[in-house]
Amino acid sequence: MFIAIARPAVEPQGPDLVAVPGSSAIPEPTPRALHARLLENAALRRMRGQERRREQRLDDADYWLHAAPMAVQKASALREDKSFAPLP
Repeated sequence: MFIAIARPAVEPQGPDLVAVPGSSAIPEPTPRALHARLLENAALRRMRGQERRREQRLDDADYWLHAAPMAVQKASALREDKSFAPLP
């Protein structure tokens, strides 16, 4: 009996280890793009927390609502570290 070990169709490359099939690879995002991604993550976490609260899944809701400020803190730390121009 033969066993073939198949490689995955999409192999992650670069710093973004969560590769989405069909998406273009961004080898190194700019500080502004990384800041925008972190703020988007915070908004998605907050929306996920509100959705869980509406579904009466309070443990999940608490987790997601407490995870959102951490993404905002990471974004503000990135702005302080990189000190790029303020957004309009």
